[in-house]
Amino acid sequence: MAAVDGAEVAKHNSRKSCWIVLDSNVYDVTSFVSKHPGGAAIILNQAGTDASEEFKKYHPLDYVHELPEGSVVGPIDPNTLGKLRTPKKVNASAAPSADTKKEIPHVSLCVSVSDFERAARAVLPYKSAVYASTSANTGLSLQTNLDDWGRVNFRPRVMKNVGDIDTRRSIFGHVSQYPFYVSPMGTLGAIHPEAEPEMVRGAVRKGAHMVVSTASTKTSQQIMQAWSDEQQRLKNASPTQLFYQYYMPVERKRAIELMSIVKKAGYKGLWITVDTPVLGKRTADRVLQAEEALAVGIEEEGTAEWEAGGENTFAPAMAGRSANGQLSPHTTWEDLKWIRQEWAGPIVLKGIQCAEDAKLAYEHGCDGILLSNHGGRQLHTAPSALMTLLEIRTYCPEIIGKLEIFLDGGLRDGSDVLKALCLGATAVGVGRPFLYALAAYGSKGVERCIDVLAEELSLGMRFLGVTALDQLKPEMVNATRLLNEMWRPEGLLGIKSRL
Repeated sequence: MAAVDGAEVAKHNSRKSCWIVLDSNVYDVTSFVSKHPGGAAIILNQAGTDASEEFKKYHPLDYVHELPEGSVVGPIDPNTLGKLRTPKKVNASAAPSADTKKEIPHVSLCVSVSDFERAARAVLPYKSAVYASTSANTGLSLQTNLDDWGRVNFRPRVMKNVGDIDTRRSIFGHVSQYPFYVSPMGTLGAIHPEAEPEMVRGAVRKGAHMVVSTASTKTSQQIMQAWSDEQQRLKNASPTQLFYQYYMPVERKRAIELMSIVKKAGYKGLWITVDTPVLGKRTADRVLQAEEALAVGIEEEGTAEWEAGGENTFAPAMAGRSANGQLSPHTTWEDLKWIRQEWAGPIVLKGIQCAEDAKLAYEHGCDGILLSNHGGRQLHTAPSALMTLLEIRTYCPEIIGKLEIFLDGGLRDGSDVLKALCLGATAVGVGRPFLYALAAYGSKGVERCIDVLAEELSLGMRFLGVTALDQLKPEMVNATRLLNEMWRPEGLLGIKSRL
């Protein structure tokens, strides 16, 4: 193909004709503008420009291989790059932008996980900060996640010999240094240029397990290669393993292809996301999308579907992310039969929010459940994972110990991990604190965040009077305030008869 002049590319900057440059090639994405899950404005703002750097924040570049046939216009003439358009700046009104880099404190000054958020906000672009912090509707689900940890108190024992303690915990037979892991988070390229591989490096150096999102910026193979490279550098001394958070494509063929890729790459478990048949109303994302649309002179409906994509996304299974949609709204318990035939390893259902579904997961042969409301980003006024764990203890305690139980959402202190473990959890996922640590300090921040949580965990064990995690018991915590809420008349009366 003949080289395309930058001036010609610059002319194609509208819905009627939209061209972009990606990795030195020109693509006609006109037919995709209205289908883009993040809204047309994002693409139209890049129309007639070199969108490579912006694109790489959210997707692997090989996604373009799945564009319709005939989308490739030709290579860009490198001598005419100066004739391309410059994307418009969106004047976001909600908060000051951190596009101009500010001074951040030395990483050693981060002595609690909340310190990482303050450091990250000094360096994150406004759009990335919105993505990291947004929650559903008025934010009540997120706030409940944060508040409920403080509504459970310890009942410490004294005069115990706690000179030596052991914080190790296994997830499906894979021992970790800690009973917490890095939760799956999408599009980390918008948070740090090295994206998921940089998060992996920090986790491997400290021996923490990590769950990788289908919606990652890098491919599942690239992320696993980062794990392998770091393990080799450490002479395979780290116990860290990677598990895979699975957004299931609508098409079964695509779903099986993605499972095959994940299996071949070496991931140790499939964590199927079941709380996202559709995307929640991410309020701050909606505002940002409207501002982006107005900036390019259009008005449109919809929300920025950053994490799970939409049913028209062209992301290929080869990229390690599902195609033609993520979790189908038509998925049922019956689908676990064919999933089990295709995946021989551990299966976890991510997003369980009531005792009935926890029991169903056990009855359908799942190896684990993750109690989660998706970081408060899905259902408005959803229960916290801690409340769901108490519900399970009350109404179907027989499943505790029969499958591995994980929970996430709102944890901001290592001692909170102990509360979950006392109540029957296997391990706890930590998300936003690691995201902010990555944003501000890269892998060094991830390491520091693990150290902070590990120290708090160790202190909590000693104050509680235990030396190993298998000594933790329900009577070591007082959850009366949460239990009282569960027993109110408008709460769960009648649930016993349904279990």
